[in-house]
Amino acid sequence: MSRPTISFEFFPPQSLEASFRLWDTVNTLSPLDPAFVSVTYGAGGTTRTLTHEAVETLGQSMGLDVAAHLTCVDATRSETLEIAQNYARAGVKRIVALRGDPPKGAGSFQPHSDGFSDASELVSALAETGDFEITVGAYPDAHPDAAYDGADIDWLKRKIDAGATNAITQFFFEAETFLRFRDRCAEAGIEAEIIPGILPIENWKGTKRFAKRCGARIPATLSAMFDTAERDGRTDLLSTAVCTELCTELLEEGVNHLHFYTLNKPGLTRDVVHALGLAPDISLSKVA
Repeated sequence: MSRPTISFEFFPPQSLEASFRLWDTVNTLSPLDPAFVSVTYGAGGTTRTLTHEAVETLGQSMGLDVAAHLTCVDATRSETLEIAQNYARAGVKRIVALRGDPPKGAGSFQPHSDGFSDASELVSALAETGDFEITVGAYPDAHPDAAYDGADIDWLKRKIDAGATNAITQFFFEAETFLRFRDRCAEAGIEAEIIPGILPIENWKGTKRFAKRCGARIPATLSAMFDTAERDGRTDLLSTAVCTELCTELLEEGVNHLHFYTLNKPGLTRDVVHALGLAPDISLSKVA
């Protein structure tokens, strides 16, 4: 049986300090031999140019297989497809196609009058080009905009049927959450690979805010554990243990790829990958 693979998500820097942090993250994690890395797109398309620059640099200078995020927000169809064409010309073969979040203060998502109305339309247009392997988002916990139970599965099936190759989930805190979702997707006829998105908890207060925005359910036991660990100054140890246990359970249930949301902070992700035994053998010894 082949060793499970891993991938990492980065976000583009918006300052000189953030640039140093990104490259430190890349230099720390790239020796772990990721199958690919992805670069996010800011809310409302605010990092469009920065994303493109980071994607090109990671691909051309670092030799990484890079998946570029692309959203439907605040752009016409032709503008969005032009961005995709620019990625193709730069050698990018993977796109993470998302509806995208509205700009801050804009309330709910509103499609551009001449833009893609949702991610399935974007996927369909990208698939017609034949240029990309297309990844989409999936939501084991209900998306805040989900209109009914099962809406996230219906939307995922729409995106897969439109031409997506696989899906990466929003983060979650219990393996059972992902496994139940995977089972329901299979029952709905979704055969594409569903990759679990893993968030090592670097900052508990920030993670709780993030989880509230995206609808990820926080188990009461986990909250109590982190509240205690914060008082005792053991949050890093707890974070590593919790994330490693979550990933171990997933791997034991047949998951063969883990996608880590690094937040451009490499330490915990590196430690978890090593704890799982997924780091490559970098021994310098050679047979004479």
